[in-house]
Amino acid sequence: MSGIAGMINLKHERIPNLEHRLQVMGKLLEHRGKSQLWMHPNGHVGLAGLGEKALRSAGCKTVIYDGEIYNSPDINKGLDTDAIIQAVETSGVDCLDNFRGMFAFAMWNDDNQILFCTRDRFGIKPFYYTIVDNIFYFASEAKALVPFLNSVEIDIDGFKDYITFQYYLDGKTLFKGIKELLPAHAMLVGDGGLAKIWRYWDVYYNLDFDHTPQYFERELKSLIEESVTLHLKGDIPFGAYVSGGLDSSIVASVASYHDEGELLGFHGKFNYGNEYDESHYARALGQKCGISIEEVSITAQDFVDNIRTVIYHLDYPTMGPGSFPQFMVAKHASNKRKIMLGGQGGDEIFGGYVRYLIAYFEQCVKAAIDGTIYDGNFIVTYESIIPNLVSLQQYKPLLKQFWQEGLFEDMDKRYFHLINRAGLLQKEIRWEYLVDYSPFETFCSTFHTDSVQNESYFDRMTHFDFKSGLPPMLQVEDRVSSAHGIQVRLPYLDHPLVEFAATIPSNVKFKDGTLKNVLRQAMRDTLPSEILDRKDKMGFPTPIVEWAKNEARDFICDIFSSQKALQRELIDNRLVLQGLEKEEKYSRKIWGLLCLELWQQEFCDNQGAYRKLVREEAK
Repeated sequence: MSGIAGMINLKHERIPNLEHRLQVMGKLLEHRGKSQLWMHPNGHVGLAGLGEKALRSAGCKTVIYDGEIYNSPDINKGLDTDAIIQAVETSGVDCLDNFRGMFAFAMWNDDNQILFCTRDRFGIKPFYYTIVDNIFYFASEAKALVPFLNSVEIDIDGFKDYITFQYYLDGKTLFKGIKELLPAHAMLVGDGGLAKIWRYWDVYYNLDFDHTPQYFERELKSLIEESVTLHLKGDIPFGAYVSGGLDSSIVASVASYHDEGELLGFHGKFNYGNEYDESHYARALGQKCGISIEEVSITAQDFVDNIRTVIYHLDYPTMGPGSFPQFMVAKHASNKRKIMLGGQGGDEIFGGYVRYLIAYFEQCVKAAIDGTIYDGNFIVTYESIIPNLVSLQQYKPLLKQFWQEGLFEDMDKRYFHLINRAGLLQKEIRWEYLVDYSPFETFCSTFHTDSVQNESYFDRMTHFDFKSGLPPMLQVEDRVSSAHGIQVRLPYLDHPLVEFAATIPSNVKFKDGTLKNVLRQAMRDTLPSEILDRKDKMGFPTPIVEWAKNEARDFICDIFSSQKALQRELIDNRLVLQGLEKEEKYSRKIWGLLCLELWQQEFCDNQGAYRKLVREEAK
């Protein structure tokens, strides 16, 4: 594992007790690796690399680094830091165009007194920063910045994003004053402040209508196999997260051809009925590909014992309850593997979420009524989509809610309505404090991007999720794996593969309403039929609602009924308690509110303990 942290005085004045401050950051990130410290002789810059090979100096440059650059000639020696320094010396900041991998790094150049910071194209590796009293602090995890804040407060705009999407847009976090450097962005920090922040890469949907579906399938299969092979570089055994779904199964199956029998699969399940158990799919993959699958049974007691730790490691609430079982599976896997392969990104790149089918079905019906179904803006007809509507069987409550209001409105409003979760919290949230900021306007700035140069509703939906919904999932992946000393590699998030996928027309990706159609066809020979043809996409469902009403009821009620919980400014936890028994299966409401309360207890109520870590420097 590895990570980064550091600070620079923007006035180039000496930072008091610099070494101690770096040690504080290293202590809060020690699960990512042992700290190596570097401090400028003038005392105005300090860097901490977490991990044995995370810090390196050469000449006037010192770099700290987190991740893997797969096309580095030194990858097998673990010297990506040398490759970074050499690349910057050769190409300057343009070197980022040549890197292929997952990374976050900061490089101090003593010649020009500039700190060059960046992260990878997709946000696999994290980068957070804040400015307090003219000192720029940055780290792999937001918790390492908390001791330096003057106070821990909720960012109101970030809070509104969270209750709307269960994640945050445009670099916001739930911490007031802490921002996230966006994926595919870089910054220069120099004398006086942030000299420049820019995007160095983007994906463009320049659709290729000149080739056949068979061409796209051949090329896609070749790119996936090449990416998986590249991600397998290393000299220790690999593991793979195997959910039983299409994406992770493809990665594991391709990897199994190259590992000479050492690949070990890990699968999490709940003994709470078939609705929460996909283990038979994971076993089917193991049998076909010769992969030994270790199954991790997760219980309500595991939830009670670990959920506070999960929230601590996440830094702030994000996404759905899947982060908890991911944490538990990573905990088990860490005993046997330190590098894991995962399938993150497949849904956003190839179109795998059931909500795409829901949204598109509505637009097909609208176009059929308006007589515009064949005007070129639609990639499938309502007649052809009907056989695939069986995928919506367990989404009837969502369909009912989606069609309650706004039927047949503009596409942006309809998709926003489909992903907007704020309607579930009308009673519990004190909306009078949330007035000035519109998540919908920020949503539209990405949904209507010029990167999608066509009228495809499908491409606009997947593009928004790729840019806004995927990074929070990668945050979860990074935190729950780093908590246990694991590095996760994600072969779908390889920019040649992503760029090629963006050229595939939607009628190939989404033929007849078949989610991830082109991926299924391209990798058909590698998967068992049980996985290839399954319609019941589950997405690691977690029985939070059932636990809240049964085994974990007292535990959850105690969290919401503490004196401080009942005095929260933005949430009425009395109403939360009253509604626990009324929640429907698969609802994310309890999860979202529980995470908010636990986060406030850990970081807001406990902020004195974090600040004390820094105050101790004066003793």
